[in-house]
Amino acid sequence: MTADASPNLEGLALEKLDVISPAHYEANGYPHAEWTFLRKHAPVHRFTGDNFDPFYAIVKHADIVEIGKNPTDFIIEPRLAVFTRDIPPDQTKLRHLLTMDPPEHRSYRAVTAKQFTPRMVQHWAPKVQRITRRILDEASDKGVCDFVQDVAAPITIAVIAEMLGVPGEDWRLLFRWTNETIAPEDPEFQQGRTTEETLISARTELFKYFSDLSERRRKQPQDDMVSVVATGEVEGKRLEPFELLSYYLLLVVAGNETTRNAMTGGMLAFYENRDEWRRLVANPGLLDSAIEEIVRWTTPVIQFTREATRDYVLRGTKIAKGESVCLFYASGNRDEEIFEEPFRFRIDREPNDHVGFGRGEHVCLGAHLARLELRTVFDQIRERLESFERTGKEERVRSSFVGGIKRAPIRWKLRPAKG
Repeated sequence: MTADASPNLEGLALEKLDVISPAHYEANGYPHAEWTFLRKHAPVHRFTGDNFDPFYAIVKHADIVEIGKNPTDFIIEPRLAVFTRDIPPDQTKLRHLLTMDPPEHRSYRAVTAKQFTPRMVQHWAPKVQRITRRILDEASDKGVCDFVQDVAAPITIAVIAEMLGVPGEDWRLLFRWTNETIAPEDPEFQQGRTTEETLISARTELFKYFSDLSERRRKQPQDDMVSVVATGEVEGKRLEPFELLSYYLLLVVAGNETTRNAMTGGMLAFYENRDEWRRLVANPGLLDSAIEEIVRWTTPVIQFTREATRDYVLRGTKIAKGESVCLFYASGNRDEEIFEEPFRFRIDREPNDHVGFGRGEHVCLGAHLARLELRTVFDQIRERLESFERTGKEERVRSSFVGGIKRAPIRWKLRPAKG
């Protein structure tokens, strides 16, 4: 889809819309035409199918915010997101921040919340600068590279691994585990296994790794996130083993997967919108607003669900107690009632009230860190980029949960870093 054109709705019909099939996302990217159709004709529509449990699609920005800020009438614990039945329900049950409701959620969030405040994140800025510069140097030497494998993934993995205290020789393990956890339906990640086998294997390996590491940190705490979680307490008690390990899983996946895809998607957006790139090069003061536009444009987390705790009427549609609503954040970030020219990538967009980091109790814990990483990489590329072209189409992950990009082949030339 070009950056300056709304999607073509011709031929779409409500009964034929597909907004949840992982294969559809892999082949076509985000279903913006379908979401636009829903926003216009059926903003609270109940989907049923043979391969997923029923849900109401919530596609309007105001409704996403309303539900996100209402943890009394809509709880998250029973169902994290809409997954196909290829992933058994028991394999989506974890005990971490994304699956908890108040007041429990606040207690567990407090274990690491201080590590992600603006002040603490800024403390990491020099290290993020060094990591980014080193990886850009290595990627620029190749000339032809894969922006995902050679730039975005190494940067985001290095940052979260350093924060966690994972040694460098194990960073690639984190990359593999997050891919297999986020998109176990993807044949490339399955390596001949079933979806369930892929997911179980990744979690088992990750849990074993962090179980061993957390035991060492409890005996000898260090200045890292594993030590913070391993020695952290909720109501005077240390986290139970499953909750402890689920916490690490969340930190690894959220700290790597989402920022990596925002970084890659942002670079592709600039390639398709060269005028916006030239504006950023000429005016570095636009960097902060550009980062917000990248988050709006890419919206790496596609959807989460909530369950109604009582009958609830939204836009005239009754959502019965116990029914699921699916919050499509990427649709909310193209809502015509909120964003002027929503299908244009504009780095000076103001205001930019996107929901890329969620809203309410579950607003992204690592939002400040994500902004720091994105700001750092695009600032350094802005200073160094001499030429850039794509050498092939990007390959997307088979997932309707996270908008993953597996490959983005490019040819570029970077001038040496200053200093």
